[in-house]
Amino acid sequence: MTIAGIFLLPNGTFFVELIVLLVILFLTTKYIVPPLRKAMDERQEEIQKSLQAAESARADAAAADDERRNVLDEARAQARDIVTQANATADKVREDATARAQTEYDRIVANADAEVALARQRAVDEAAAQLGTIVMGVVERVIGREVDMNAHQDLLDEAVGALRSSAAAGETGAQG
Repeated sequence: MTIAGIFLLPNGTFFVELIVLLVILFLTTKYIVPPLRKAMDERQEEIQKSLQAAESARADAAAADDERRNVLDEARAQARDIVTQANATADKVREDATARAQTEYDRIVANADAEVALARQRAVDEAAAQLGTIVMGVVERVIGREVDMNAHQDLLDEAVGALRSSAAAGETGAQG
């Protein structure tokens, strides 16, 4: 066996290959690894910034959601207050309208009562004025001769008084 035949023993090509490998390793570590490491570090920083931005955005979204809820709750409370005020105003308007209507009703009824009383009084006065003439006409027909109205004026006054007192009694009964 020759020494050249043993593959485990280093020969000249081995040393050349070893030197080439070492040069490649040196060049790789000197010129390729630093930019690659720099690019990886920059990428890692970008990822870190993106994660921080995402966390910040999530916190902002949570804060905005809380603010939205607060504004919504406040709007609901204001809406309830507005509805309560509107109901109170409607009740007051209804009460005022009822009071005005009752006042108007009372005024109309009082005016109607006054008009009825006035009409009744006019009717009684008219009837009293014509009663004497009518009675004298009836008496003249019954008796068959002319009767002196001045001579029997006290009878006529008594009849008119009775008519008025019965009208007044009817008015008092109508009001009760």
